[in-house]
Amino acid sequence: MTALYWTDALAGQPAAEWDALLDDDQPFLRHGWLAALERTGALGPGSGWQPSPLFDRRDGALDAGVPAYLKANSYGEYVFDWSWADAYERAGFDYYPKLVVAVPFTPVAGQRFPGQPGRVPALIQALEARVHRLGLSSAHVLFPRADELSALLDAGWQERQGVQFHWRNRGYRDVDDFLDALTREKRKKIRQERRRVAEQGIEVEVVVGPAIDAGRWELFYRCYCRTYLEHGSRPYLPLAFFRDIGAGLGEQVVLFIARRDGEALAASLCLRDGDGLYGRYWGALVDVPCLHFELCYYQGIDYAIATGLARFEGGAQGEHKLARGFEPVLTHSAHYIADPRFRSAIGAWLQREREAVAAYVADLRAHDVYKTSCQGS
Repeated sequence: MTALYWTDALAGQPAAEWDALLDDDQPFLRHGWLAALERTGALGPGSGWQPSPLFDRRDGALDAGVPAYLKANSYGEYVFDWSWADAYERAGFDYYPKLVVAVPFTPVAGQRFPGQPGRVPALIQALEARVHRLGLSSAHVLFPRADELSALLDAGWQERQGVQFHWRNRGYRDVDDFLDALTREKRKKIRQERRRVAEQGIEVEVVVGPAIDAGRWELFYRCYCRTYLEHGSRPYLPLAFFRDIGAGLGEQVVLFIARRDGEALAASLCLRDGDGLYGRYWGALVDVPCLHFELCYYQGIDYAIATGLARFEGGAQGEHKLARGFEPVLTHSAHYIADPRFRSAIGAWLQREREAVAAYVADLRAHDVYKTSCQGS
C-alpha cells in the first residue's frame, strides 16, 4: 500500500496499531512523532519529503511496515550523498526522486522494519520492487539496527559508515565519579568551562514532560529560530511541532533552560527512552562563553547519570565532543542502487570511504580522554 501521507495511510486505524509493531520505547518512530511532522507542516509539499510508507496487512491486521519517503533532495538525512546526485546529473540521469527509509531530521539509530519476526527480508524485497516499479534511482535505509543492517547486507545492499560521538555511562555514582575517570587535562578543562558559566550567575532549569508549558515552548522556539537564522539556515520545524510532541510524548521530552537573574538566555531540547538520552535542538538569545557546552553536553551528562541512563547521544558530528567525554561510534546506512553501472562505481567508492573512516576512528581513539581506554564501536 502506498499513501501520499503517513496520516492518510493509517486513516481509520488506531495509532496504537503501528506503535504495537515497535519493540522498544524510542520516541522517534512512534506514530505520534511521525504524524506530528505532517500535521504541523514540517513534511509535505515543498519539504522534499513525501511520505510513502509500506504496510503489510494479514487478516485485516497490520503485520509489518516501513517508514519510507520519496525524497526530492538530500536535506535532513545526515547521510550525505550530494556527490552521488552530482555524478548522476553529469551522466545525464536523474538521481531524484529516491526512496529513503528514515526518521526525518533525526540521525539516531533504531528500528526501521517494525513488524513480526522474520518479516525483514520480505520488506527489503518490497523496497527493491518499489524502486523498479517507480523507476527510481535508489533506495536508502538510514541508521538501521545491527540486525536489520545484517539483513540488508545479506540482500546485497551496500553499507556506508559514518561517525558520531556518544557518551557512555559506566555506572557512575555522580558527576565527580565521571570526571575522575578522565585524564587530568580533560577533567580540568570541563571544570573550568562549567565554572565560567556558574560564575556568570547562570542557573539551569530542567523541565520534563507536562511541566513544559506554553511559555517555555515559546521561549525554546525563539532560541531555536535565532540560532538557525544566525547560521544562515531556515528553521525547518514549526512551534506547533514542538508543542505537539510535548503533549504527546510526556516524560520522554526533557528541556534545559539557562537563566540569569530570572532572564532566559538559552535552551536545549532532548528526548529520552528507557536507555538513552538524545540531544536534538538548541538555541541561544545571547552569546555566552561555554553556555553551549553546558546546555548541550554537561547538563545531558548530569541528567543521564542522575536517571541511570546508559548513554547520551549528542547529535551528529562534532569532534569537539571528544574533549568532553564523548567517544567515537560508527554509524551505518545501507543503499540499493538500481543501475548496475552506478552500483559498481558507488560500491568501489564506499569501500574506499569505509577504509578512510576506519583510519579516522583509529586516530580518534589514539587520543583517548579516559585514564583507561575502554572504547567501543
